[in-house]
Amino acid sequence: MAYRSRIVDRELTERLQATGAVVIEGPRACGKTTTARQIAASEARLDIDDVARHLARLEPARVLSGDVPRLIDEWQLEPAIWNHVRRAVDDRGLPGQFILTGSAVPADDATRHTGAGRLTRLRMRPFSLFELGRASGEISLAGLLEGARAGADRSVIPLGDLAELICIGGWPLNLESSTEVALRANRDHLDEIRRVDISNGDGRRRDPVRVGMLLRSLARNVATPAATATLASDTGEGVSAIKEHTAAEYLRALERIMILENQPAWPTHLRSRSVLRHKPIRHLADPSLAVAAVRATPTRLLRDLDFLGLLFESMVVRDLRVYAQAADADVFHYREKAGLEVGAIIQCNDGRWAAFEVKLGEGRADEAADNLLRLAQKVDSDRMGPPAALGVIVSSGYGYTREDGVSVIPVGALGP
Repeated sequence: MAYRSRIVDRELTERLQATGAVVIEGPRACGKTTTARQIAASEARLDIDDVARHLARLEPARVLSGDVPRLIDEWQLEPAIWNHVRRAVDDRGLPGQFILTGSAVPADDATRHTGAGRLTRLRMRPFSLFELGRASGEISLAGLLEGARAGADRSVIPLGDLAELICIGGWPLNLESSTEVALRANRDHLDEIRRVDISNGDGRRRDPVRVGMLLRSLARNVATPAATATLASDTGEGVSAIKEHTAAEYLRALERIMILENQPAWPTHLRSRSVLRHKPIRHLADPSLAVAAVRATPTRLLRDLDFLGLLFESMVVRDLRVYAQAADADVFHYREKAGLEVGAIIQCNDGRWAAFEVKLGEGRADEAADNLLRLAQKVDSDRMGPPAALGVIVSSGYGYTREDGVSVIPVGALGP
């Protein structure tokens, strides 16, 4: 199968030109190795090559020897190699020496020598709709952040197709699979997460049954600010429920293997005295994992539009993260105790920001636009600057800018 271009391709090339090593991190099966191999000149794959893994433990210099950039795949399986890479970069004094890929963050002491100035981290996620060829990119997030007006021809993703896209997810292995095969593969993926992957970050054994219970709870609460106590109690009643401290430890482990990626609250300044809520919004690495956890299908999702709407929001946040990273920006949420909520805040490292609401249907665009305009009035523009863009992301429709300045953006037209 021919390589399908990724948005991080350019970022990987640019970082290799500027630093000695790039660490590509992301959930297992999101395509890290395949992307790295497009540019690597040699490789050592510690997950499948027992000899390379043995050498990494006993003679790391031999594993690091080869044409550059040299790929060290799943480096966290032998975390001591981190310091050897760092020293090799120092000794060689040249950029573009190594690409390290990893689907888990090892114990903190493995990278206590940070490698600042020598190694840089690059986050990779499952395919976005733009990378899958299901979004035209006529409306660019980077363009909106530069002040461009939204405009796109009518984009229609029927609800049935949208449900299938969410169920299949952005996993490379599902690109040529039927929906039924992809559903089974995603359930198998989730089974591996609860049985094996969750221990990869720190080597600690965890009860796969209880991990599965927590994953189902996360799925039922996807795209919501569910507290740890809520997630724990949602796993069952009485003695069958997971204890809150156990749930908290499992959540940290899921973050370490990058299956859970919380959406933090926006650290903003307001003109008003509104009290902000700081709980993160819960998202799995791909909404298809939430579908797999509750064993849903496209047909079942179409009978539960509320849940489909939450999954749609999670999918849009996944895509916004991919596009925002390319624009040197991060994705937050905004919630206040008075009730105002905005689904996604994009903030660039230079301070520019934009706010987006996510709605399954075009019919709720007016309500969403009102929220965005209220937010813009509350933010202290002297300290934060005015918003570069306000937009409502919907499942289908035309892309345009309303008279009040709020953009309406069909997800099938959104791109980096």
